[in-house]
Amino acid sequence: MPAIEIRPAALTDIPAITDIYAEEVLERTATFELEAPDVSEMTRRYAALTDGGFPYLVAASDGGVTGYAYAGPFRPRPAYRFTVENSIYLAPAFQRKGIGLLLLEELIARSAASGLRQMVAVIGDSANEPSIRLHARAGFSMIGTLANTGLKFGRWLDTVLMQRALGEAATGPAFPE
Repeated sequence: MPAIEIRPAALTDIPAITDIYAEEVLERTATFELEAPDVSEMTRRYAALTDGGFPYLVAASDGGVTGYAYAGPFRPRPAYRFTVENSIYLAPAFQRKGIGLLLLEELIARSAASGLRQMVAVIGDSANEPSIRLHARAGFSMIGTLANTGLKFGRWLDTVLMQRALGEAATGPAFPE
């Protein structure tokens, strides 16, 4: 396998990111989104996250994007501002090759370095064992399963919640409000 570079995503990566995500939306259950967003919408989402100071990364090989990951707000209320939700998607040809772990570990490191305290994985479909195993390998603990919370492809799907602390900030003193 060619060398993999993990780097911050750029606007020029958005078409490839859009293609990777579209396949997930249309073919799989990792996301409960039902219609694939276009490049314009994915650019808007990218800008909202990066303008907010959240990490947004790609895995690149031979000049092409093989996967991406980002952290974003867990919930909109201000008390949650030190907790993020992560998302990670890989092109099918690059799944189960260790690239997801490289992306997730870098995402964790960058989130911790920015002072964030907790990361939550909201995994679509309790049958999504590869994602559950990936998060467990990256230090996430199983928090629980919300049964039958999403309807996609004519069937009810569970949502799995996993969580991990981020660096020393997770147990340190609280910041002033």
